[in-house]
Amino acid sequence: MQRALGILTVVAYVTLPLGSESFEQLLVPTLLVGLVYGALAIFGFPFAQRRGRAFAAVYVLVQLPLGFVLFALSGAAVGSVLLLVVLVAQSVLLLPLPAAAAVAAVIPLIHVEMEWPDGLREGLGTLAVTAFTVVITELLVREQRARAELAVANDRLRGYAAQAEQLATTQERNRVARDIHDGLGHHLTVVQMLLQAARAVIGTAEPERLDAMLAKAQDQSKQALAEVRRSVAALREPRSGPLVDALRALASEVTEAGVPTGFEVRGAARATRAEVEESLFRAAQEGLTNVRKHADATGATLVLDYESVDLVRLEVRDDGRGMPADPDPDSGDGFGLVGLNERVAGLGGRVSVDSAAGRGVTLTVEVPA
Repeated sequence: MQRALGILTVVAYVTLPLGSESFEQLLVPTLLVGLVYGALAIFGFPFAQRRGRAFAAVYVLVQLPLGFVLFALSGAAVGSVLLLVVLVAQSVLLLPLPAAAAVAAVIPLIHVEMEWPDGLREGLGTLAVTAFTVVITELLVREQRARAELAVANDRLRGYAAQAEQLATTQERNRVARDIHDGLGHHLTVVQMLLQAARAVIGTAEPERLDAMLAKAQDQSKQALAEVRRSVAALREPRSGPLVDALRALASEVTEAGVPTGFEVRGAARATRAEVEESLFRAAQEGLTNVRKHADATGATLVLDYESVDLVRLEVRDDGRGMPADPDPDSGDGFGLVGLNERVAGLGGRVSVDSAAGRGVTLTVEVPA
């Protein structure tokens, strides 16, 4: 806008001779005053704009009477009026809007020395031009301000988007870590126990039993490989089949691995969200894996409870030695429960662990249906 006003100032100065009958009589004074006015408009305006409101007010108070003098010297030339219109636009950029409007209202007074019908007509015309200039300049200023604010908002949005992307990446990394721990850890634990049992009977005359154990270990290894591929691909595929069937098969696997595990369903089984069923299945995997690894239990029970209207509850109970009163924080065994809490908390549920020495452990997971 500053460049456009500078160009308009030069054009107005060049057109000073137009529309005046007395211009030739005061040629030199008019050109000199016009040159001073134009120089101030081109160079003084940006200086005042940088210096603040005090310099802006001084600039307008100098240019306004200088413009009146130029109008009189040029014999009411069109160029002198254009230079005053430039001052109106500059006032909008320098001063508060009411002050700029006052400048626009004062400029039509250049016609007071004319006969009143002509003076009134010319004054109203000039007032219309200055008012139009105030409105247009103010609209341009607001548009520029809006663009600047929009640019700032876009920068903030880009920052928020980067933060959201980082958060999503962290959440997905945690999800994959939980899936690896809950899924892969479960299958590898079963494989380990089956191989231990196979080694125990390898020297006996029970080839059928040994073959069955190795076949189950091979099947568990295949499932572990599938879990790895699923986690690496970071895909949450819906679990095939009902949750009840999946938990019953899980209990059967644990029983075959050496810890007899019962399965019980309370209430009428009903369909729930895929993420709820996934979380409950992973909780059962984690609980039964801990039973096999740490509990020294002779049996376990898996309970799926649909009796509550708003919740689905899962319990994993064992008759083992229970959790120690002061567990070792450096043992590394707590990651599964941490991941389980994160998974269930993301669904608005809760996890609780009840344990007493010699009376086993009860893991309870409640998730909104």
